[in-house]
Amino acid sequence: MIYVFTHKITSRVRFAFNLVFRDLMQIDFEIITKRQDFDQKEGVKISYTLNPIGDSFFIRSKPLLFEQGINDQDINIIPFHRTKAFFGVGGNSMFPFDIFAASFYLAARYEEYLPHKKDHFNRFDADQSLAFKEDFLHQPVINIWVNKLVESLKEAYLDFEIPERNYKFITTIDVDNAFAYKEKGFVRTVMGYSKALFTFDVKDLKDRTKTLLGLQKDPYDTFDYQEKLVKDKKLTFIYFFLLGDYGLNDKNIPVANTNFQALIKSISDHSKIGIHPSFASNASFRQLEKEVGRLSKIINREIWRSRQHFLKINLPETYRNLIELDITDDFTMGYASSYGFRAGTCTPFYFYDLDLELETNLRVHPFAIMEGTLKYYMGIGPEHAMPHYRRLIDEVKMVNGNFISLWHNDSLNDYKHWKGWKTVFEEMIEYGQE
Repeated sequence: MIYVFTHKITSRVRFAFNLVFRDLMQIDFEIITKRQDFDQKEGVKISYTLNPIGDSFFIRSKPLLFEQGINDQDINIIPFHRTKAFFGVGGNSMFPFDIFAASFYLAARYEEYLPHKKDHFNRFDADQSLAFKEDFLHQPVINIWVNKLVESLKEAYLDFEIPERNYKFITTIDVDNAFAYKEKGFVRTVMGYSKALFTFDVKDLKDRTKTLLGLQKDPYDTFDYQEKLVKDKKLTFIYFFLLGDYGLNDKNIPVANTNFQALIKSISDHSKIGIHPSFASNASFRQLEKEVGRLSKIINREIWRSRQHFLKINLPETYRNLIELDITDDFTMGYASSYGFRAGTCTPFYFYDLDLELETNLRVHPFAIMEGTLKYYMGIGPEHAMPHYRRLIDEVKMVNGNFISLWHNDSLNDYKHWKGWKTVFEEMIEYGQE
């Protein structure tokens, strides 16, 4: 148990304490606002206010957690341990910066509510973030900060201990397009042939024909390979299926297709699954509701996991819509254009609605890296990919967090422009499981 004194309890204070103590330290705590009650407590005591309280561990507070509204924050980066921090405090504070305010700023995604330039898909892009600009996006800084706080508390209170957290290795697969050629319907198949003829893509013509005649496996159908990996290596895979209506950015197999439905049911027998809300659903709650209902009907179960197609999050609306449909766990928290830790942590936490000043029951699972980020955004080929995976896995292992990677079924086919990436996938699994 940790006793924490503060001069005022706000929703932000509660969220920040929940994040640091409950989610990361996994320890009980009690918030106290009366000096007399705090003085009477025995054990580990932290005073989070403007001046020290007795012989407690003192962390000087910055104003952020006691404010209302969204305002520009004065942020100065300071070196800290093997990373960086901000909201530095002077005087006799026993910790060099306000860890609670800094953790809140990153995890609540405060900067995403401030004015910023959006990318061509109307998303908050990595290059707009403080972590990217100050070169600590590749580190789960909140986890690093909290580990250092634990060390400092152990020095002050020799018998202080916290439960040991276990490192987790989780692979997620987004099924944007289950098949390259099969099950597309007459019109889309004709359009595919026409495009191949127009561009003189002889290989596509041959592969499409062979696949449709049953002479070879569809290039995107890598699901048997994945299932074998799951069973042989006892892996945790989570699949997210796109069940949106056909559109410019949503082009999966028709939902009514019985073979597609059979694939979803088969995968749900050996792995966890969730909805992959379409690009169009981000602007339509009714569409989102329809897609969640479709998946629920196919597998005859409640749906409570999600990851947005195109990683498109508009805060707080996207998450409010998920909450309205009883989605409890979302895996979208990451960037398309750069790898790393968008919310500053590799540990699940609960979404804080900054407009409503409310901690919600939606659990956010940050992912570290998407294979398409390396290939499409950073121009990195398979021969140079593994150092980037190792870098992130090492960071997560050092803090016993969750390493979550994002892949697609078509990137595992060792075919055309994904040649060589299947090997990267297998090497990532070997390294991540060590």
